[in-house]
Amino acid sequence: MTFGFAPPPAASGSRLGRSLEPAEWAAAGIPLLRNPRELITGLHTRHLPSPMTAVVAVLDPDDRLVASASFARRSPTADGWELRNALLTQLRQVIPHDLRRRTPVRTAVLLYCREGEAHWTDEDGAWMWGLRDACTLHGLRCGAYITLTADGWRILGEGRSGRSPSSSSYRAVTSFEVGGGVDAAVPRSAVG
Repeated sequence: MTFGFAPPPAASGSRLGRSLEPAEWAAAGIPLLRNPRELITGLHTRHLPSPMTAVVAVLDPDDRLVASASFARRSPTADGWELRNALLTQLRQVIPHDLRRRTPVRTAVLLYCREGEAHWTDEDGAWMWGLRDACTLHGLRCGAYITLTADGWRILGEGRSGRSPSSSSYRAVTSFEVGGGVDAAVPRSAVG
């Protein structure tokens, strides 16, 4: 006997449906970035993301950077629930929530540096789900999801992309600045 509860979603390629397909992301009405190249270059310069590093940034209503944080993924599995929790942890450390506002005024964007090709992957779907849910729970508008690969950057769902910076930019910078390619990727926070 059931009392109006829906059965849990069937487990598919993503755990319990905690992933978004490209069409779902595109239909979500994600606001366009006014100057993506400037934002991406600025985040890359501040955080120097290496592969498997995420950079979450919060923008004000004029698309100016308010706060950002970077962290390395620890688990090889792409579960939107875990990614959402990691994003929430970072957001809570760099900016207070906006849950008392009737409508969100600040926007969170996510830049994820990874190996592989620039096209959409299941891992991207899990990050998109995590970003959307983290934004809801922190009182922010959900903004762009950006991948950084060896080919350059790409804003998924928009089709905008560029060649620089790329995931290989990190190796060049750390080899020059740190010496010998020592991994200097540690969690960082920046307030703009």
